[in-house]
Amino acid sequence: MDSLTQIALGATTAAACVPPAHRRRAIVVGALLGTLPDLDVMIDFGGPVEDFTMHRGFSHSLFVLAPLSIAIWLILRRWWSPAREAPGAWLAAVTLALLTHPLLDAHTAYGTQLFWPFNPPPVSWATVFIIDPLYTLPLLVGLTFVLLWPTAARSRAWLAAGLALSTAYLGWSWVAREIVLSNARASLASAGMPSARIFATPSPLNTLLWRVVAIDASGSEGAARQFEGLDSLVADDGAIEFTEIPCDHAALAAAADVPAVARLTWFASGFVGGRVEGDELVVTDLRMGQHPDYVFQHVVATRGNPHWHPIESRRVPNTMRADRLAGLWDRIWRAP
Repeated sequence: MDSLTQIALGATTAAACVPPAHRRRAIVVGALLGTLPDLDVMIDFGGPVEDFTMHRGFSHSLFVLAPLSIAIWLILRRWWSPAREAPGAWLAAVTLALLTHPLLDAHTAYGTQLFWPFNPPPVSWATVFIIDPLYTLPLLVGLTFVLLWPTAARSRAWLAAGLALSTAYLGWSWVAREIVLSNARASLASAGMPSARIFATPSPLNTLLWRVVAIDASGSEGAARQFEGLDSLVADDGAIEFTEIPCDHAALAAAADVPAVARLTWFASGFVGGRVEGDELVVTDLRMGQHPDYVFQHVVATRGNPHWHPIESRRVPNTMRADRLAGLWDRIWRAP
């Protein structure tokens, strides 16, 4: 999620754990800890593909953050009087401020390597967009009351209400996703693709309009086909209309052993597209953006004779346009 949301979540969870007299200090500590995992963006992992696929790696691992929270708590308890006065409350505050960060990130399409150093693909539940005001605003309202009246009973009530509303909204996002996945399965089955793999994620800033990517490998020709569709929980009633996404599957298959191609395919759980521009192979993460405008595209290989050869990867600039966002907002309320 965006930095403001992670700051608000860390501050809110920390403030909810500690005694009233400690709440303002807990907001500061929680905000800092809620930001801490994302400092990995300052690390140069060696190239655009490495930076892209190693973000939300070790710094977001539950196996790293759980012991780190205990270490931070031990330091605070040794040197800081509030943590000595309420050690159990501060242990909960530090632990929740850290661990809620990657768990919330796992709800986005980008995904999070919760189990690093083990190597399953990143966890990507994809139930919320990376920025969603309806999740963030209740947290900010609760924090405002605590900052103004830290020890008042109403502040605790507003803090609890903010957490409850944000959590309920996150719960709704799971329900919405299941509705969309059910619609997608039925639509693909009726189109003769019952075994297609599906990835669904909400469009920007809402959980009412969802983008669905489907990959079907059941055709007689053997090559997988990729499709994209939109499903509005407000306006649509009936099958999702899928449009085929062009992809150079032969080039992707031929370059499968190129390290950057293998890494990107792993990172996106196979939801990647490919195209050849000149003599270069561009690999696209299909999960983020909308055809033909994707957020993450990388040039990763050059054509040789007869094989693809790795090159120093470079990221293709994001081509998402403002008018596309306006069109998506209108699509929430109007069926095609």
